[in-house]
Amino acid sequence: MSSNKSLALPSPEALAACRVLVVGDVMLDRYWYGAVDRISPEAPVPVVRVEREEERLGGAANVALNVKVLGARVTLLTVVGQDEPARKLRALLHARGVETALRDDPQLHTIVKLRVIGRAQQLIRVDFENEPDHEVLGQMLDAFAEQLPRHDLVLFSDYGKGGLTHIPRMIELARAAGKPVLIDPKGRDYRRYAGASVITPNRAELAQVTGAWGDEAELARKVAQLRAEIGVGAVLLTRSEEGMSLFEDAGVSHEPARAREVFDVTGAGDTVIATLAVLMAAGLPLSQAMRLANKAGGIVVGKFGTATVSYEELSA
Repeated sequence: MSSNKSLALPSPEALAACRVLVVGDVMLDRYWYGAVDRISPEAPVPVVRVEREEERLGGAANVALNVKVLGARVTLLTVVGQDEPARKLRALLHARGVETALRDDPQLHTIVKLRVIGRAQQLIRVDFENEPDHEVLGQMLDAFAEQLPRHDLVLFSDYGKGGLTHIPRMIELARAAGKPVLIDPKGRDYRRYAGASVITPNRAELAQVTGAWGDEAELARKVAQLRAEIGVGAVLLTRSEEGMSLFEDAGVSHEPARAREVFDVTGAGDTVIATLAVLMAAGLPLSQAMRLANKAGGIVVGKFGTATVSYEELSA
């Protein structure tokens, strides 16, 4: 059991002095809320009479917002289309005070995840997306090199949507500049994350790469092998109701789940890695930052949809 003393947060002033560069795939989370009174005569599906619409920042944009809400300064580097969802994203980011370095791709459909909610549950999710142009991604690499010196830490939020094609080179540049690199990974090939300080897969993501494990000893062996193969400093495994486990040179440490009530896990990984990034940028050791990030994850799953955790909530 962790004592409150060991979970001391840096001061708001210390966090305000930190600057995090968030790079990754952004999306617009759209919610349509409505009443469900009948089944369609055309097919055995509910008819939703939409009464309210809501839009939130998703993907790497939600990660950047989480950094900002905790009190650190943040810049979001990403590529968007020249369309209505991109205009909405820009407006939302501006309204929340998130600094941006956005690159435009006229061929790109800015990713939209539309969730239709009826009777307080998600009935369907509709995704709109395609992959960004390689020339635009090359511009992102230049913008990254330009932004890097102004930041204390780099956070890559990989949603596997093609925006991080040049991540191996970006990691190289960040490490050469002495900046810690945190990555929320995607896909089966973690070699592209070689040299990262910390990667934060969940159970399903890690099993895709290492294969399933039968017990904790086998898990530790698999993670040690992965770390050696790709040269990452640490792996922070998020394990839902089992909390999280940190694998680093000093050994393995485990933190039990802190959620009082799980309402919605959407975006919980965003909150965990954003909290970790802010606290590490403020100078907290990884093991201590993990415990507070775990607490933040426990708070955010008690909220609906992509959400954030404030400094006040985390210090309560």
